[in-house]
Amino acid sequence: MSVVKWEKSGNTAIIWMDNGANTQNLLFAQELGRCLDEALEDTETHAIVLTSSDEKSFSQGVDVQWMGQALAENRIDDAKAFMYGMSEVFRKLLTLPVPTIAAINGHAFGNGAILSCACDFRFMRSDRGYFCFPEVDLGIPFLPGMLAFVKKAFAYDQFYDLYLTGRRAKAPELADRKMLVKACENTETLMSETLAFAATFAKKRGIFGIHKARAHKSILDIMDSEDTEIIESLALFVTD
Repeated sequence: MSVVKWEKSGNTAIIWMDNGANTQNLLFAQELGRCLDEALEDTETHAIVLTSSDEKSFSQGVDVQWMGQALAENRIDDAKAFMYGMSEVFRKLLTLPVPTIAAINGHAFGNGAILSCACDFRFMRSDRGYFCFPEVDLGIPFLPGMLAFVKKAFAYDQFYDLYLTGRRAKAPELADRKMLVKACENTETLMSETLAFAATFAKKRGIFGIHKARAHKSILDIMDSEDTEIIESLALFVTD
């Protein structure tokens, strides 16, 4: 069974997270990064859509079982490689010279919700799935770079509520908060609406890439500082 795969639909590359709940571990980070690179290598790719093959989940965040086992077995290099790998995925989404669009077709929890916020645009189905930042209840603080690019997806006051409460939101509320391009009726309309939106893009990569890099420069600068301050020390949890 694949972890992440991709295909073309016209000039749009569709990247499918393909492992059920799509929890994120080292292999997930490597495979998602690979698919993003391969999709971009196709010079006819005008947009990238990120979605899930699972009917229930978009991505339910970090694979805590894998991470816990890696730390328990003192596989520190694997844990760091995962953190660096996801950081690189986020950087790619923030800087790729084509639009990246999340089609949120199910639960997006924690790092799954954060992953959607790294994309340029978001659509979500209304009939199923929650969007949630449970980190406040799990004792896992956002990395500073995560906080910076999640805030780009929301107006600040609209984000702050979900950030501090950890409560679950559905697509109509997120659409009202202007975090989504559109809340779609079901998974079929989600994909048709997302692909129709993606098909409107045929921008030159040079200018599109510069626009994104300059718009996100302050975010990328913050992410650069995380490497030694947080990831290298694995300062990932708060216990009190």
